[in-house]
Amino acid sequence: MSSVFDDLIDQEAVIATLKDAVSASKDSTDNTQEMTHSWLFTGPPGSGRSNAAVAFAAALLCDKGGCATCINCRSVIDGSHADIELIRTEGLSIKVDEVRELITRTSWSPSVGNYRVVVIEDADRLTESAANALLKVIEEPGARTVWLLCAPTLTDVLPTIRSRCRHLTLRTPSIQAVTKLLIERDGIDPKLASFAASAAQGHIGKAKYLATNEEARKTREKILNIPFTVTDLASAFEAANNLLELAKEQARAESELRDEEELTKLKESYGTTGSRLATGGSKAVKELEKEQKTRTTRLVRDSLDGALLDIATVYRDILLMKSGSTKSIINVELFERIKLKESEFSTHTALNTINSILKSRNNLLKNSSSNSIIESLFSKMVLS
Repeated sequence: MSSVFDDLIDQEAVIATLKDAVSASKDSTDNTQEMTHSWLFTGPPGSGRSNAAVAFAAALLCDKGGCATCINCRSVIDGSHADIELIRTEGLSIKVDEVRELITRTSWSPSVGNYRVVVIEDADRLTESAANALLKVIEEPGARTVWLLCAPTLTDVLPTIRSRCRHLTLRTPSIQAVTKLLIERDGIDPKLASFAASAAQGHIGKAKYLATNEEARKTREKILNIPFTVTDLASAFEAANNLLELAKEQARAESELRDEEELTKLKESYGTTGSRLATGGSKAVKELEKEQKTRTTRLVRDSLDGALLDIATVYRDILLMKSGSTKSIINVELFERIKLKESEFSTHTALNTINSILKSRNNLLKNSSSNSIIESLFSKMVLS
């Protein structure tokens, strides 16, 4: 029998807890030991924390507890259910005005189900004022509203918020489990599925993207080539520039068509007087263009973050090879190149390089200059 929880891989304990909560919710709309109105899902990227929250929302609104086939389950999963608020920010942060509007909407009674459910996929991107506004409603939740927050770790959320939420931690699925999912669910060739699962390090979404997108695999090859080409400061700056351009190109490819469609629809909604937009249209267009620019900036940083993770796997593989263990190497296709590179690095240098990469990822989250971060990192690779 199918269930909305079927795609949550290697998360048996979390699924059991959510199913108990769903069962309790059918008996009472009041808080119980199993069911509460504020939840916090944490876990590393690709663990499925937002998928778990959406599956839980569907199960709460399904008469059968999450059958995955009824109209309630299907509409929750595709984001069209009247009683679901699904917040997926595309900007760098979630601002207080957005949260206040959200709180106003969630004060309404459910349309068709027992609950109104709010899923905030990036609770770690709440500004301080937005988090404080959210705290007030979580402290005194409505009897018919359930809040599901998602973040990478507990420390990414205000202590006052996380202390009022029931916390569930998801783990990174095993490579074997992701491989099996790609084969059985998506019909991916077993060899390609195994490669994609390993390359994505258990990140389900990334694994599927790599397995189904040849261009993504080519981009990854270019990124993994960087550690082998950075040999002096000149090549370090050249590699940094190439990576930044690659990230911008990926962001443009994802944004351009959507940006144009959004602008066209907005202009159509305001209408025109001659060649000019109706009153208020110009201001709305400027605001949308500003939001689109912010979204593109985030896409560039997300692309760089993913690239740095891929580069870090090369140095991880170098460490494994130095220890004499080759069974867990991620980049098997680069085995011979990594073997040659291994002789150039001490264990200490490889560890320091990985630490530098992780620090650079953190700096990207702090709105620092992407150019400076990447150039500094690749320069350290040469000088270390």
